[in-house]
Amino acid sequence: MRTIQTIQDLNAALAPFRRDGKRIGFVPTMGAFHEGHLSLMRRARKECDVVLVSIFVNPLQFSAGEDYDRYPRNLPNDSRLAESVGVDYLFVPSVAEMYAKGFRTFVDQDELPTKLCGEHRPGHFRGVMTVVGKLFNICRAHVVYFGMKDYQQALIIRRMVVDLNFNMDVRTCPTVREEDGMAMSSRNVYLGPKQRKDAAYIYKSLLYAKRMIDDGETSSSHVISEVRRILRKIKGSRVDYIQIINQDTLEPVREIKGKTLIAVALRVGKARLIDNLLIQ
Repeated sequence: MRTIQTIQDLNAALAPFRRDGKRIGFVPTMGAFHEGHLSLMRRARKECDVVLVSIFVNPLQFSAGEDYDRYPRNLPNDSRLAESVGVDYLFVPSVAEMYAKGFRTFVDQDELPTKLCGEHRPGHFRGVMTVVGKLFNICRAHVVYFGMKDYQQALIIRRMVVDLNFNMDVRTCPTVREEDGMAMSSRNVYLGPKQRKDAAYIYKSLLYAKRMIDDGETSSSHVISEVRRILRKIKGSRVDYIQIINQDTLEPVREIKGKTLIAVALRVGKARLIDNLLIQ
């Protein structure tokens, strides 16, 4: 595996593969790898000739007072893990490399970014779309991989790829979970032992909601009330949202029918945790 820090060097490294018609798979990340990240890399390795992974903690997607400065960073460990699953290139640009002096251009989108996490993290998805758009333009991959845990993000990126005519496939992969069901996340390291144990109630609440729906419950408000009741077991937590929404539009639904999604965002100590479950 080769680690590259500049856009110029990355373009030079990928040029021969593009010329030879090789299939490039790309996994954009902020590092602090866990099994969720590695599952994306393994899928890219299985489906593509060349696997590229980026690590960039993007300042544009953090609002004032959020955890940009303390976001977990461990490049030596990330490098070891990426190499262990067959990554060919690790792109690790600096902030100055990605946002040159005088940078003034941003990517934004109507509707989808204003919902769910967008209501609580103003400007977050503009930052995400801007950096992802730049990375897509830089690497010109054929296939890009995102995790289902960040469902809203993946949906927004799919829309961006269509609207801006990026010639690539976006593949959304299943959420990878701990043994107790907790969705893997780099921010889980913020949790103390008791908080970590209690945080398992997030997934338990989603499973309970699904069982209610499978048993015939169609009232969103009733299901949401039960999820909120379970989440109260997490001491010191604060709910950002519990919503049952249309999978395509993210609009809340009153009656549960067809393809819907139940999504939760919860603040536990210093961690903001999100999770979701598809309801078919």
